Amino acid sequence: MKYAKTYHTLAKFGRELLEKKSLEEGLPLISKYAKDVIGAHRCSIFIYDLVAGEFWSTLADGVERITISADKGLVGFTLQEKKPIITNDPYSHPHFLATIDKETGFKTKSVVTAPIFSSKREILGVLQLLNKEGGFDNEDVKFMIFFAHYISGFLELTNVYLSKNREVKSTK
Repeated sequence: MKYAKTYHTLAKFGRELLEKKSLEEGLPLISKYAKDVIGAHRCSIFIYDLVAGEFWSTLADGVERITISADKGLVGFTLQEKKPIITNDPYSHPHFLATIDKETGFKTKSVVTAPIFSSKREILGVLQLLNKEGGFDNEDVKFMIFFAHYISGFLELTNVYLSKNREVKSTK
């Protein structure tokens, strides 16, 4: 496995992530690690909002907040299929949202996504990497599955914390 040597750095990453107390603190660390390990140019972590029926990301390198309907795009397709999606020719993929490239000015050449599951096997979000030199492969997908599982605890705990904060604020 081509990522075998990178797993030892995962312990250091895990310790750093445990020190983060919010999504705003943890998401940049997650993004940087995923990009560095796989060699992607961009990373987005889309959080699934079941109530609103959409995904949102405050972390999309170089871009403000992105909101996508849960039934649209490769992120929505990942939710529907409940498995990773890989395409090295996104403009020919029927679920690719070329409009986001138009809005952001970014040219997507390759994409890999992986669902992030909670401890109850519900989707919390989708990890998405863009533009790896030479394209993504099955080893990248295997690492994405592993990494999505690895970060799921952090995302689940911060989501629980955010939900409880919203409940407290709404009762005041």
